[in-house]
Amino acid sequence: MGNADKLLGLVTDRVDTRGWKSLHWEGTFKEYLDLAYETPMVIRNAFQRTFDMVMSHGFDEYTEHKERRIRYRFFSDPGGDGGDAIFGLDAALMRLVDTLKAGAHGYGPERRILLLHGPVGSSKSTIVRLLKRGLEEYSRSDDGRLHTYSWVLEDGEEIPCPMNEEPLKLIPEGIRDPIIEELNGRCDREYRLKVTGELNPMSRWYWKDFMKKYDGDWTRVLEHIKVRRLLLSEKDRVGIGTFQPKDEKNQDSTELTGDINYRKIAEFGSDSDPRAFNFDGELNIANRGICEFIEILKLDVAFLYDLLGATQEHSIKSKKFAQTDIDEVIIGHTNEPEYKKLQNNELMEAFRDRTVKIDVPYNRTLRNEIKIYRRDFNNERIRGKHIAPHTIEMAALWALLTRLEEPKKANLTLLQKAKLYNGKTLPGFTEDNINELKKETEREGMDGISPRFIQDKLSNALVRETGTRCINPFIVLNEIENGIDSHSLITDEGRKQRMRELLAIVKEEYEDVVKNEVQRAISADEEAIKRLCANYLDNVKAYTQKEKVRNPFTGEQEPPDERLMRSIEEKIDITENKKDDFRREIMNYIGALAVENKVFDYRTNERLHRALDLKLFEDQKDSIKLTSLLSNVVDKGTQEKIEVVKKRLIDNFGYTEESATDVLNYVASIFARGDAKEA
Repeated sequence: MGNADKLLGLVTDRVDTRGWKSLHWEGTFKEYLDLAYETPMVIRNAFQRTFDMVMSHGFDEYTEHKERRIRYRFFSDPGGDGGDAIFGLDAALMRLVDTLKAGAHGYGPERRILLLHGPVGSSKSTIVRLLKRGLEEYSRSDDGRLHTYSWVLEDGEEIPCPMNEEPLKLIPEGIRDPIIEELNGRCDREYRLKVTGELNPMSRWYWKDFMKKYDGDWTRVLEHIKVRRLLLSEKDRVGIGTFQPKDEKNQDSTELTGDINYRKIAEFGSDSDPRAFNFDGELNIANRGICEFIEILKLDVAFLYDLLGATQEHSIKSKKFAQTDIDEVIIGHTNEPEYKKLQNNELMEAFRDRTVKIDVPYNRTLRNEIKIYRRDFNNERIRGKHIAPHTIEMAALWALLTRLEEPKKANLTLLQKAKLYNGKTLPGFTEDNINELKKETEREGMDGISPRFIQDKLSNALVRETGTRCINPFIVLNEIENGIDSHSLITDEGRKQRMRELLAIVKEEYEDVVKNEVQRAISADEEAIKRLCANYLDNVKAYTQKEKVRNPFTGEQEPPDERLMRSIEEKIDITENKKDDFRREIMNYIGALAVENKVFDYRTNERLHRALDLKLFEDQKDSIKLTSLLSNVVDKGTQEKIEVVKKRLIDNFGYTEESATDVLNYVASIFARGDAKEA
């Protein structure tokens, strides 16, 4: 066996011949009727198929701030490598899927343009890309199969339907209803199957020609039909269309609705003969699937008028021909400046009336913003450099703060608001309060920094030669600060200054985070914290309910340990006259969780978590003096203890030797300048 045969042998066994035959099924019209009878879903329209495609991947329900949310797994990019996964936009995606569902039922949205509206970089294009790719893959599955037909002439020549129409459209519209009703009786969906509209001009020409030949016997005409399976493909321009506006002077509506084939006029004798027409406009080739309009509101007005008929009447007007019926989901996306122009243009009232606008804002939840960057920037993918813990977190936090509106409550900072959105608890704020915070905003999520800006700055930090194999939050935050001045979309000096102020807030937050982390590494006993928390809660419960606590050693009932409780509460500046409020707050929170069958976790209460960490750290801090790191001379015993802390940072928090050393030196300098109690 030669080398070529050997190489071919590596892939031959992987070729699925049986699968290929299934994907390229061909049969007569009667065989297709048998298939439709057994599997009625093959005749679904574009909205029904798109909705079913999304739902085929399943969904997860959850509650966020007492509001029901659905996370559709389809938008996690299950068919790809996760590179197009959408994070934090479940509310917008829920509205999109609800619109698709309403269109599938025929409630109205099927006669509208779906317009994704939002700031640059908010994932509008990604959502449409997922839908297009998802439909391609769905059409190759058994559940998503669909079919079209070709005309077989007397000489054996096959003429494919130029718009890949549903074969049942070959049955005249006035008499096809009984078949559709029979198939609906066998359908297991809530919506009703429909096949509406007439044949396209070319198929109509062949139909009339054969009807004349067979004296009106349309069953004989169907003998000239070969039905075949249809595979949607954007690259092959089958069922998936994409249109991007060009210069206004070069825009031509034939790009949407097709144009005359001048070479065939000589053959067929007239430019109004449909056989001399190319039905290859984007709206033609997208029939049965999706047509995407990139920056749709930059289209010339003449194009927008074409879209009015395409959506409302499900038909398009090709040159020299009557209205041609289409079946497709038309979805566009636009940024805010173009949408404002549309709102101010009274002449475009009809277009606005035929549009379902779906706002796609920036993400407003820190954990989801972090996921966006970790998808591309992680220590598994990045070679040669280590991304220190909290680097991506701090960059994401800054991006998030630029998008949030200042809270109207005087006792709430912007940083605290971001933490509330992220699931943290703060005294005096319930989940109802968080919903109120969201409702009182006007444009939250529609302004601010795009994820692309952060991705660019992370890239710059990774490729910049700094003499270190590790990038930390300060390196990235400095890149961001330098990038603010040169940002093409930030021209207002006041806005630039505000963004620098937000950077200062993020740097302060990072200081608190790493101080806490080093303190935890020094104490490094999760079980000890849990025991301390349980002891504290037992005493708080007894205190608030005016009961006694059972001493675990003596077994006797004793008054609550006030000294223990105060030693913890003082760590977060709970004064003597505020202790009762704090204790009741903790017990009320635990009670509210119990009503919802949830278990209290001290880590969700930021202040209590901090107090417990500080208490345990204080109990153990005398075993190590961090400030000795700043000295040129460190005794052997202290160095050994520092190495233990460093190892804990590496093992438990994701640091490397270099980044752990850096963070210990940084925290030591903080302690030395008196920003924390001397360690």
